[in-house]
Parts: sequence; C-alpha cells; structure tokens
Amino acid sequence: MNRYQFVDDHQRRHGVKRLCEILGLARSSFYYWRRTAAARAARQSVEAGLAARMRKIHQDSDGTYGVPRITAELRDEEGPAVNRKRVPRIMRTTGLEGVRLRRRHRTTVADQAASKAPDLIGRDFTAAKVNRKYVGDITYLPVSGAKPLYLATVIDLCSRRLAGWAIADHMRTELVIDALAAAERTRGNLAGATMHTDHGSQYSSRAFAEICRSAGVRQSMGAIGSSADNAAAESFNAAFKRETLKGRKAWSSEREARLDAFRWLTRYNTRRQHPRLGHQSPIAYENDLQPAATTLTQAA
Repeated sequence: MNRYQFVDDHQRRHGVKRLCEILGLARSSFYYWRRTAAARAARQSVEAGLAARMRKIHQDSDGTYGVPRITAELRDEEGPAVNRKRVPRIMRTTGLEGVRLRRRHRTTVADQAASKAPDLIGRDFTAAKVNRKYVGDITYLPVSGAKPLYLATVIDLCSRRLAGWAIADHMRTELVIDALAAAERTRGNLAGATMHTDHGSQYSSRAFAEICRSAGVRQSMGAIGSSADNAAAESFNAAFKRETLKGRKAWSSEREARLDAFRWLTRYNTRRQHPRLGHQSPIAYENDLQPAATTLTQAA
C-alpha cells in the first residue's frame, strides 16, 4: 500500500504527526500528496483511457507496433494530447511492445555469366511521382518440416506501395515475373518506369529482361553483394518477417504462412503507417497525392 494512503486512512486514530514519524515521511510531503489527490486521480483516469486505446492499436497491428507508430496513431485519433515520453512509459506498465528484427536468410545468388544492368538509382530511394521508380527483391518464408516459400515484391519508391507480389515454393525466374506482372495490373501500365533489383540470377535472366522490355520498364541493378544498394526492399523484407513471424523461427504450415503473408501485405498497403509518408499508409498517401487518379486502384 502507498505510505501516504496509509497515513490518510489511519490519521484519525493515530494522528498525522505520529504516523509520519513511524513511516519516515515528512508531514509537508503528506499534505502535498493529499492536496494533489484530485489532480492525480484525474491523470490516472486519463492514462487508463490512453492505455485502453494503446492496447486496441497494438491489437489491430497484430502486436507489431512499437512506440513511434502507436504515438502516431494516437495523435491521429480524437482524444487527449499525448507525447512520446508518455507512450513508452504506459507501454512498459501494460506489457506492450513491438516486435524485433530477426536475422536475414540469403536469397540472392548472382549469375556471374549473366548480363548486368546499370545502377539507375544510386541509392536514391525516393521518387517525385508514383509509377516511376520501383525496387524488387525476394525473401524466404521458413515453414517447419517443409520446403520454404519465397515472396517476390515490387515496391513503388514514391509511396512505398506494394504494387505487385507473388509467392511460390521456388525461386525460379517465374516468381519475379509474376510479381512484376501483378504490379503492371495494379498500375495499368509500367511504361517508362525503372525497376531496381539486386544481381540475383532471377533478375539478371534473359526471360526477366524480355518481360521488362515488353512492359517498357528500364532495369537497374546495384553492386554485387551490397545490400545498401537495395536498402528500401531490404527494409520492407525485414519489417515483413519481423511483424509476421514475431520471434518464431518458422510457420507451422504452408497454409499458415500464405495466410499470414496475405493479411500482412494487405494491411501494409491499406493501414500500416510508414514513417516516410508522415505515418500514412501507402494507399492513403497516394490518394492524397492523386485523389482523382483512375489507375491507383484500392486493391492491395
């Protein structure tokens, strides 16, 4: 029990002075505590409501959001003002925490004999308009007791929207072709866009080069062995694995992996906040940029 509360509860019988001497309290401190009781109760009531809102946000994010995104969500909602120092304190007391990064599995195997495209990005992972610059990559989805799955992605560098993706139980060239085809369906066309990737054999293959040419896409590749040259795609993959596996080593089945991936990828486009977008989702950001655009469909 709080010592001040104990004094307050027993002062009539034993007196404030005696109780404070026994408990080692200054009487001035006790009287200050009693004067501020109403304000303290009001503050505790506000924080209880804030904690409930934070639990709801954390639950809606599948338990993945940490301090920055929960703070941004709270500021977007109607309610008492909140600062970033208050959020981590309440998260600690309520046992809420975001998920942490796991080690990455290598999926890039360069084909030394294949032709290489020039680096048209130069680590500039920004774009003034949508449908101009994309990055692509492959990440693996570990499945307990079974072959892993592989996810290929195509991400718009303007809005960070996942414009296209594909999942398969192999890393053949068809996987990245399917992802690019999905992006082309989302955008209507990709003519004039740049597609930046690593030097994986799938991206340096003749088949992928031909698909890019037919779609009017210019290929771009970073240096061999440099993850920094495709940092935007690497960051996306890390967030995906961190927020879907949540510390686990693998999914229990292929079905579970596919369902988790579909749910997260859909939420990424439509609801998940992105710090570079002012804590908006990619589709919300695109809608603010071009509210009347007909090619920017609402589909994930």
